[in-house]
Amino acid sequence: MRIGYPCINNSIEYSTNNTFRLVSYSEDRLIQTIDKNLESLLQILKFNLDNDILFFRIGSGIIPFASHEICKLNWRSYFKDKLAEIGLFIKQHNMRISMHPSQFVLINALNPKIVACSIAELNYHCNFLDALELDAKAKVQIHVGGVYGDKQAALNRFIANYKDLPGDIKKRLVIENDDRLFSTQNCLYIHSQVGIPIIFDNLHFYCLNDGESMIDAFLAARETWNFDIDGIPMLDYSTQDLTSANIGKHTKTIDEEDFREFLSIIKDYDSDIMLEIKDKEKSTIIALNILQKVIFQVI
Repeated sequence: MRIGYPCINNSIEYSTNNTFRLVSYSEDRLIQTIDKNLESLLQILKFNLDNDILFFRIGSGIIPFASHEICKLNWRSYFKDKLAEIGLFIKQHNMRISMHPSQFVLINALNPKIVACSIAELNYHCNFLDALELDAKAKVQIHVGGVYGDKQAALNRFIANYKDLPGDIKKRLVIENDDRLFSTQNCLYIHSQVGIPIIFDNLHFYCLNDGESMIDAFLAARETWNFDIDGIPMLDYSTQDLTSANIGKHTKTIDEEDFREFLSIIKDYDSDIMLEIKDKEKSTIIALNILQKVIFQVI
């Protein structure tokens, strides 16, 4: 099992989220920002390696404005050597990489313009992973989308639009159960129609489920993965922030007892675990120590 965290490292002075306002756009500024973001990504990956963290979610803003019509830079060509260096580092150290576009990516939207913009954003994410020369085990993760007053119609619209996606997107795209709209069972329905893998999110499951047990939902999602092509299943883990009235809000730091119990349930099923926890790499290092004790019985 690999354990990782998303997007931001709070322990070192590097960020892949450097950007600027659209009104300040220039190609020179874009080049400078991308260069800084890519170097920051490499430094974060080196930190992760030093701490045995082999799973990382790259933030969507690594190439600012990549899916916007204003961006004419062929960034894949311009940064070919740097992207190859990062990709080689990832592959040499058997790291797992994912990306997660924003909630505004809605391929089941009613508005065709929103669908078109969503596909453009997915294309950028997949292009970035392709530029790193990573195989289909590097995934792009999205939610099903909106309900728009008719859940079954929304599910069917996702299925229809998914079928029209380019193969380069399909090979990377995965969906997750969410905390308000689409349960694991809803995602399984989509999978039954198009074969898309499902990321199981334990906190979302506790917020929204269809009465099945957690382990049954987890195992059902796990069965949607083709291990040879997609890699071992990814899952998202967090617990409720008990200081917040917002149901589904991620905790600030890992609940060690809960994580130990969670691992004891799934320990026989190899998975890569993304910790959606606010203090990022700090909780990941704690989680890795717990993993050693639960899986390998290290005292």
